[in-house]
Amino acid sequence: MFFLQTSLEGNSIMYASTKYSSRGPTLIPRMKTRHRIYYIALFSVVLLGLIATGMFQFWPNTIETTSDWTVEKRSILNVPEVKLTDDSAIPERGDLSCRMHTCFDVYRCGYNPKNRIKVYIYPLRKYVDESGTVVSNTISKEYNELLTAISESDFYTDDLNRACLFVPSIDVLNQNSLRIKETAQALAQLTRWDRGTNHLLFNMLPGGPPDYNTALDVPRGRALLAGGGFSTWTYRQGYDVSIPVFSPMLTEANLPEKIPGYRMYFILSAQTAIHSEYRSELEAIETEHKDALLILDKCTNLSDGASSTWKRCHKNEVFDYPQILQEATFCIVLRGARLGQAILSDVLQAGCIPVIVGDSYILPFSEVLDWKRASVVIPEDKLSEMYSILKTIPQQQIEDMQKRARWFWEAYFKSMKAIGLTTLQIINDRIYPYAARSYEEWNDPTIVKLVNVNNPLFLPLIPPRSQGFTAVVLTFDRVESLFRVITEISKVPSLSKLLVVWNNQNKSPPEDSVWPRIGVPLKVVRTKENKLSNRFFPYDEIETEAVLAIDDDIIMLTSDELQFGYEVWREFPDRLVGYPGRLHLWDHETNKWKYESEWTNEVSMVLTGAAFYHKYFNYLYTYKMPGDIKNWVDEHMNCEDIAMNFLVANMTGKAPIKVTPRKKFKCPECTAIDGLSLDQTHMVERSECINKFASVFGIMPLKVVEHRADPVLYKDDFPEKLKSFPNIGSL
Repeated sequence: MFFLQTSLEGNSIMYASTKYSSRGPTLIPRMKTRHRIYYIALFSVVLLGLIATGMFQFWPNTIETTSDWTVEKRSILNVPEVKLTDDSAIPERGDLSCRMHTCFDVYRCGYNPKNRIKVYIYPLRKYVDESGTVVSNTISKEYNELLTAISESDFYTDDLNRACLFVPSIDVLNQNSLRIKETAQALAQLTRWDRGTNHLLFNMLPGGPPDYNTALDVPRGRALLAGGGFSTWTYRQGYDVSIPVFSPMLTEANLPEKIPGYRMYFILSAQTAIHSEYRSELEAIETEHKDALLILDKCTNLSDGASSTWKRCHKNEVFDYPQILQEATFCIVLRGARLGQAILSDVLQAGCIPVIVGDSYILPFSEVLDWKRASVVIPEDKLSEMYSILKTIPQQQIEDMQKRARWFWEAYFKSMKAIGLTTLQIINDRIYPYAARSYEEWNDPTIVKLVNVNNPLFLPLIPPRSQGFTAVVLTFDRVESLFRVITEISKVPSLSKLLVVWNNQNKSPPEDSVWPRIGVPLKVVRTKENKLSNRFFPYDEIETEAVLAIDDDIIMLTSDELQFGYEVWREFPDRLVGYPGRLHLWDHETNKWKYESEWTNEVSMVLTGAAFYHKYFNYLYTYKMPGDIKNWVDEHMNCEDIAMNFLVANMTGKAPIKVTPRKKFKCPECTAIDGLSLDQTHMVERSECINKFASVFGIMPLKVVEHRADPVLYKDDFPEKLKSFPNIGSL
């Protein structure tokens, strides 16, 4: 209905632009035939050009979707050949002084509305030396997956001139398989190499015997390096990106997530071929603390044909690997010949807290990840004190760290795709710092859901997807009253969508055919449990910034009252904006807080039976409500509105805004059986709520004010037609 009305208005405007008389269009001079043919031909050419442009612009882009980076196209046998001579240019050795402001050309990135860099992948080439020997025969499966992930991401562009960052199709993940000089010469042949400026190389296994350098030995000029195994000596802070060493073995081992808690073993060492000095210290701990530490090693007593890859042994006892990692609270990750070890990824997947022993090791993605929340780092000379150090960690903190370790793996370590896109996101955040992810978004799994939600306490960078507000109606089975509420709300001009939260698990919502016909989308969401907190859940269907929470029996509010409330909220998007106000008072006789609903000159709360607020607070209520308040509300089936008032006031330090003179929600058709608020114990319990919540918050966050918002001409003796909101309603 809404879209039909829009199209009709558009047609009326179009027809009005041409004047008609009884003899047809007027004011149009007659053209000569040859001129008319000329203009028709010209118009046809322009029209065909526009159609062709539209097809190229909006037709699916086959270049990007059918990328060269598929598993079937790893071979370089059928690609153009590039010959490298002995005197081919070699880039300078990596410049250790490089930083983003000295070696990176940000002007190539420019401004774009999405605040996202564009990444170009060079086409595959076959590089051969003077004797015709191929420098590298294939691209590894891991590097192929990495390039595929980039080519399928929003970062990718196939336009060389639009690119901000360039990724070579030359695989340098494993230095052991490289010819150092020839690989460097191949890099120098790249079209936009320019001393490596704005080029990104991925390397997980740097160095080689006997010294095992902690960074790629291939001369690379100013190129950024995403490396696995950086030390503080080779890592260029704020320029390079430290990445994990991918563990391809665990792609075959699907370890289910384990609930945080106590484990069979306190400390576990499952690395093979560890240095003899480390082994001696671990054995000393094992001797002193008995079963607290289990040291596993490579199995030498397996039957013929059995693979030792999936097994670990302690004396004659055989354990399944990596499953055994899930039976330990702490898992030791020791440095080997290289600082970066693939077992770190194995440990994280198992939800075991890594105990990292490797001086000077730059942990993966440490620029954005807070490893103190998921691991324990112990200096090498403190290894003998490991047991006493770990024993000081409280059990609650251990469970939080177990949960975070697993989440780090799922979000950033799980696949080459996760590693590659995390690397690009870190670089993206450096280039567009004003649109960068926050610390919480990188480190808190619950906050990840907030990525696309604007915090009302800060200026939004991007306008909301949908203007207006979404009305969220919580209902159980009062269908007749619900339909009246829907009908009344649909009259509000700024309504964008109506979401009905059906809280009755024993009864299905009415058939589609009986619902009121309104001019905006209407969606019904069925909940799994009857909880009051369901009204404040961050449903994906809520696309507007503004939310109107309203009960299914609030039939007395007029469309003018609702529209005015929304207009006030637009001016104060960080506040709760509602109608009936309530007050908290200190009772000196009982020395407790008291809930007051009588008419007073002061307000510190507004009822969320009908109130506007920013959808950001839905996320805070669901995922960040302090203590057990949310569960307490659901168990007592009361006080969810008081909890939301506490939450908003605590976040903003501001009082709610009461609008219009209405002080009560009178429902003449509701009986005591229908209305929860009419229960005689209701007022006593709401006072208990205030005291309970104040205890959990540790303070009383509610603020008291003595004002409300009314329309400008509300009390003036003017004709009703001159007032923007004539029907404001009564007390």
